[in-house]
Amino acid sequence: MTKNLRRLFGPYYPLLVMSVLMLLVMSASRTGLFIWQYERVVAVAAVWPLLLQGVRADLIMVGLWLIVPVLLAPLFARSSGFNGWRWFCYGWALLGLAAVIFIELSSPQFILQYDIRPNRLYIEYLKYPKEVFSTLWQGFRAMLLGGIAVSAVLVWLVSKLLAKTSLAAVPYRDSILWFSWPLVVVIVFAMVRSTTEHRPANPAFFAVTSDALVNSLVISSPYSVLYAVYSLRHEANSSEIYGKLSTDEMLQLALDWPWLKQATFNNPQLPTLHYRQASVKRAKPLNLVIILEESLGATFVASLGGIAVTPELEQLKQQGWWFEQLYATGTRSVRGIEAVVSGFMPTPAQSVVKLSLAQQNFYTLGSTLLQQGYNTSFIYGGEAHFDNMRSFFTGNGIKQVIDLPQMDKPVFVGSWGASDEDLFTATAKHLDDMHRQQKPFFSLVFSSSNHTPFEFPDGRIALQEQPKQTVNNAVKYADYALGQFIAHAKLQPYWQDTLFLIVADHDNRVYGNNVVPVEKFHIPGLILGVDLQAKRIAPVASQIDLAPTLLSLMGISTETPLTGRDFSADDSSPGRAMMQFDQYFALMEERQLTILRPQQAAVGAVYDPISKQLTLSTQAPSAQQAKRALAQVLLPSYLYRKQQYHLAEQPSKVSVTLKLL
Repeated sequence: MTKNLRRLFGPYYPLLVMSVLMLLVMSASRTGLFIWQYERVVAVAAVWPLLLQGVRADLIMVGLWLIVPVLLAPLFARSSGFNGWRWFCYGWALLGLAAVIFIELSSPQFILQYDIRPNRLYIEYLKYPKEVFSTLWQGFRAMLLGGIAVSAVLVWLVSKLLAKTSLAAVPYRDSILWFSWPLVVVIVFAMVRSTTEHRPANPAFFAVTSDALVNSLVISSPYSVLYAVYSLRHEANSSEIYGKLSTDEMLQLALDWPWLKQATFNNPQLPTLHYRQASVKRAKPLNLVIILEESLGATFVASLGGIAVTPELEQLKQQGWWFEQLYATGTRSVRGIEAVVSGFMPTPAQSVVKLSLAQQNFYTLGSTLLQQGYNTSFIYGGEAHFDNMRSFFTGNGIKQVIDLPQMDKPVFVGSWGASDEDLFTATAKHLDDMHRQQKPFFSLVFSSSNHTPFEFPDGRIALQEQPKQTVNNAVKYADYALGQFIAHAKLQPYWQDTLFLIVADHDNRVYGNNVVPVEKFHIPGLILGVDLQAKRIAPVASQIDLAPTLLSLMGISTETPLTGRDFSADDSSPGRAMMQFDQYFALMEERQLTILRPQQAAVGAVYDPISKQLTLSTQAPSAQQAKRALAQVLLPSYLYRKQQYHLAEQPSKVSVTLKLL
């Protein structure tokens, strides 16, 4: 039997064996993941059809890996030099199978953290081996070593089999090779395309349930990662996976919000630029300090329905403006940064913090405040190169970066940098220095203690649970450090001239059995300091609403491209939020959601913030509502691509002088 197969498939025999092994590995992994997540799978679909669809998706992955050797076969699989072809097939097959084995074995831990198969994040984190390895070593050492050991054993066994297979391959006659080659090309093409429809199949093609995790389990992890790499080439037009609108219609729908009704958009080159009058008049604009708390979702705030591990924040909320229904725009720190600091809406692409066209002349609060004569700074306990933060900030209005290397003898340094106490010690010193310079200041302070593997100093808090290094204990420590800092700041002379925003970048783990787990986007937000009176803000709000609200409370009237809502001027209009969850985009207007899916029809849903349940509607959203949601995600992609999200250029002194002459 084996001898007949070798003769039948000739030079393609090693590739056949590779394909079968890949299918077996991916199918076995999927079966194991289905057993692990059985309750969630059977809650939304029948198992066997999903498993069969999974094999179909695996054939796409195998076909993609076959493209290179199949295209090279007519040149290198001929009788002369066939030994070289054997070794090439061996190396190519081993490389592919090693990658498949490693990625599939690492999938369970990734799912535990992100509630979805490995995707773009899997690639992005490879850029930071120091931080990632330290996290894995400190928090998941046994799993890391076990995964490496199992991978090594499996790859060794596979290499033995592939070596025998490659040596057993026999060449075709050259004429047969050339005549058979078109047939092989057609077969591989059919595997990759997987459908006769207008577009070839892609991961969205297999998203057939209402549970994002289950949808991701249908495909394989290597295919998910490979498609993410491919998608990086199309970042500028990423939002078009949901559909297209004309520029005029997109702008009209995207800017059709009550708080923008009175705005005048006069610059076609900067379509969202407009003037806003501050709702609070001040003789001297306030300083601003934004404390961006790592992974501090509503999950950890008792009054927002979470665990009682933030007592300091619960006390502070009685003293300022407290957002009861504030929602993050995404699931990554850089997405929170772009929303809070730039007021920029989310897209399926990477955050603009990491995209090339946003590294200069892209709007941030620093852009406005630098023009207003502020000292601007970014303070971070880790190394600011992570996630490209240093490049983004220094190119867009932030003049000073203080990170771990600039901190004076931090008491505790973990995998992700100095502890939050050390961070706030450095912040307190910096704010004192800024105050002595008698210039207004803006500082963005980004914490990191609440991050896997949850390392923090001993003896600071009464542990919520055992063992020490858990997320609940880390949150409680981060809350303690925050409370200590605010207590110190209240005693400083700059307190009466400074506005403080405390807000999360995102929740700790965004997971759930909904297409978009809305409850895991819910985050705390608090504005306090200066003369603010305690106030509860009840309408739905988004992170992109914070920047315009802060500028207004600071007493700064100016032109900005911000499209968010100033809650100091309008706290009664119905609320809205925008959320990007992997390949799904949701526009939430109070309780109603319109959810966009790649190359599929939009779906409607209703969210109950009390029960935290999302119920999909039986009827699809109207065409107009789907367009309205589409416009919200097309606008930021358009503004980025056209480089039209910044302030108008200020005339230079030379040009002003020439005009006067």
